[in-house]
Amino acid sequence: MPPDGGEILRLEFREGSATLASDGEQQLRALANALRTTESRLQVKAYASGDADNSSRARRLALSRALTVRSQLIEQGIRSTRVDVRALGVPSDGGPEDRVDLLLLPR
Repeated sequence: MPPDGGEILRLEFREGSATLASDGEQQLRALANALRTTESRLQVKAYASGDADNSSRARRLALSRALTVRSQLIEQGIRSTRVDVRALGVPSDGGPEDRVDLLLLPR
């Protein structure tokens, strides 16, 4: 795992979907296994495609994605207090639109 403050995983979603693909589930299981040996916290930053006219819809979809990821981590034994969720909607960083980024938070 990289030092705190770095991106550790990016999960891409199909446009309009908050369902995690099976490879995403496998990646989250591996991440949860690695996190069990630390007390690090995670930030889940979720994005969804859209434009200025649909920004609230994009944010709702991003929140659904973030909560899906958080739920999967909780099911794998990661305490909910270790996972911070941010639904950002339409990305402005030039990355893929339909994604969730997981980052280790500095202690």
